[in-house]
Amino acid sequence: MKISNRPTSRLLGSVAIAALLGLSLAGCKSTYMKERGELKPQSMSETDWRREVTAAEAGYKAKPKDADAAIRFAEALRRTGQNAQAAAVLQQGAIHNPNHKRLLGAYGRALADNGNFEEAFAMLSKAHTPDQPDWRILNAQGAVLDQMGRHDDARRYYNTALKAAPDESSILSNLGLSHLLSRDLKKAEEILRQANARGNSERRVKQNLALVVGLQGRYEEAERIARADLPPEEAAENSAYLRQMLEEHRANAAPNRRRAAQTAAID
Repeated sequence: MKISNRPTSRLLGSVAIAALLGLSLAGCKSTYMKERGELKPQSMSETDWRREVTAAEAGYKAKPKDADAAIRFAEALRRTGQNAQAAAVLQQGAIHNPNHKRLLGAYGRALADNGNFEEAFAMLSKAHTPDQPDWRILNAQGAVLDQMGRHDDARRYYNTALKAAPDESSILSNLGLSHLLSRDLKKAEEILRQANARGNSERRVKQNLALVVGLQGRYEEAERIARADLPPEEAAENSAYLRQMLEEHRANAAPNRRRAAQTAAID
């Protein structure tokens, strides 16, 4: 008599995908804005983003066919939870600017935010070329493939991205989460520790490492990782994120364990 372990796979998958979305798709969409010096996403409050929506909308209405205006407005919409509207703005931008690589990349990520993964992958493929690959796009393509369940393909994209940006912690973090989606927690932890050791690692990388350690039942160690080397406010936010993700995992695990036991009894 064999009991399927698919419920556990789905549980880990839902947790990993939440982390993956937070890191790869949301994070790299703001890169363009930061490079232009127009925004400082990490320091902007919710109120700041609402103001940015108003300002960016005015700029977009003044130049509705301008790629930069569309990207700025879409980013502000996404930051205020208006993902569908952001995708619509970028769709129009892509119609007017079909060869604008940066806009196509933003549109591909917006499609992924809305769960349109096949369309997202196709659009991201247009956002760079084999002779001029963009590691950010490769990283986003890997994340989309992971969400489509194509983990081996996703890892090939991450590894290609690492060749272009070997020190980029966000790529390593996505690679680690890819192994989490395949339920290889030890490999996921190994890679996430490498990502966390990078000097340029983002706070989300630390959160993901703590999450993987916590999923293995080492809760005190996970809490220490989540809070390490951070100011009190950020440490508290990391701890809250960790507890939320682990509580969701436990809450979903209980009914699935009961269903597995019932299936075993019937068999």
